Amino acid sequence: MPARNKEQEEEVLRWIEEVLGEKLPSQPYEDVLRDGVVLCNLINKIAPGSVKKIQTKGTNFQLMENIQRFQAAIKKYGVPEEEIFQTADLFERRNIPQVTLCIYSLGRITQLHPEYTGPRLGPKMAEKQERHFTEEQLRASEGHLNLQMGFNKGASQSGLGSFGNTRHM
Repeated sequence: MPARNKEQEEEVLRWIEEVLGEKLPSQPYEDVLRDGVVLCNLINKIAPGSVKKIQTKGTNFQLMENIQRFQAAIKKYGVPEEEIFQTADLFERRNIPQVTLCIYSLGRITQLHPEYTGPRLGPKMAEKQERHFTEEQLRASEGHLNLQMGFNKGASQSGLGSFGNTRHM
């Protein structure tokens, strides 16, 4: 499990505050996000109507449902499944860096949605830069022998008489 990065956690909380337009409670990072209410409000602000029902209080199981609803909503929004944390990672504080990675991923994916005009989180997404080569340019490269293809300028192991013998020290 990677080490926690306090600077990234603070950046995530600032971004959430900017998106929601409200101040978050001054509690530890994992406690602010633990019940899933802030996360559900976040995805509803980014993509309205993503989470229909948010449990503000109740049993642990009901609060964990908030996290599961958030996870389903961000998956539908486009966050890759391998970057989404497990419910227990947050609720039981097992893998908080994965939670941070997931929120960064959500911030990155918002750049692909032109309807989202709010604040950005993380680096700018790379844009597709398609290359177009002429047939002549493509054929010109066929005559070159790339050194990665195994060409080793005549080197061989002939005359190496140590196969099958023990190493003398």
